[in-house]
Amino acid sequence: MPDGTGDVLHATLNRPAEPAPDLPLAVLVHGLTGCTESHYMRATAAVLLRRGMRVLRVNLRGAGPSRPFCQEQYHAGRTEDLRSVLAQIPEPLTRSGIVLVGYSLGANLTLKLLGEGTPAGVVAAAAVSAPIDLSETSRRMMSRRNFFYHRRVVARMKEEVLGMPIPEHFKAAVREVRNCYEFDDRFTAPRNGWRSADEYHQVNSAVRFMGGIRVPTLVIHALDDPWIPADAYLSFDWASSPGLTPLLPRGGGHVGFHGAGADPWHDQCLVKFLEAVVGPLGETAVPLTAARAG
Repeated sequence: MPDGTGDVLHATLNRPAEPAPDLPLAVLVHGLTGCTESHYMRATAAVLLRRGMRVLRVNLRGAGPSRPFCQEQYHAGRTEDLRSVLAQIPEPLTRSGIVLVGYSLGANLTLKLLGEGTPAGVVAAAAVSAPIDLSETSRRMMSRRNFFYHRRVVARMKEEVLGMPIPEHFKAAVREVRNCYEFDDRFTAPRNGWRSADEYHQVNSAVRFMGGIRVPTLVIHALDDPWIPADAYLSFDWASSPGLTPLLPRGGGHVGFHGAGADPWHDQCLVKFLEAVVGPLGETAVPLTAARAG
């Protein structure tokens, strides 16, 4: 990363046996406590590889294989990292453009980044289950119905951070955290220069930036998502943002969308969207496990 920290982000590049030279590179960005090996990342990669696209699965700062090589930690608004990653991808891979795909926290990052200004080479994007209003998402996460999931995700957040070389006073604060709001208030916000979780949430919610998105972008969110309220999606003025294509089904859960076929419904929608934007995709029987990584 070009910020003087010495942090290094790791990614996995998957290439189909016969890549289509005129198709863009797909760059996938994981969600909270995720990494390149998250099931949704591998599922989308498999779908796109079968269609001749090369796929770069990125570990955010301090996530997965990037963790031993980082002093700092990703968060929902750290778009400068993603912009730096895209700028450093070798030109032969991006000659036909970049398709940026984010999930959950990575989807908020994707939308915020595009709203701040389209990175060079990005020709299309997709966001799946993005917490576009971070404050409302935090409140929903802490609701009674989400007790067991919330307890599990907070434990994973704490484990992720405590495994990094952060100052001891932050480690002490993280150990005492009881919920996701306290995590943001006692660690994420002060660690990154904000006064509180409320300020961090307000500054980094993608809904504030979505009106500035100019590149064709597919936005998928299930209205029954148990962790991300639909209010911000339903109240957004989609008509004034022609670059955005919203798909807001009644059901689907959080990065779920299990369809009748072999591929998740959101991946099927992604393929159709890309064919409308970049042209026909191929169809080959190349599963992710058979792809060459490099």
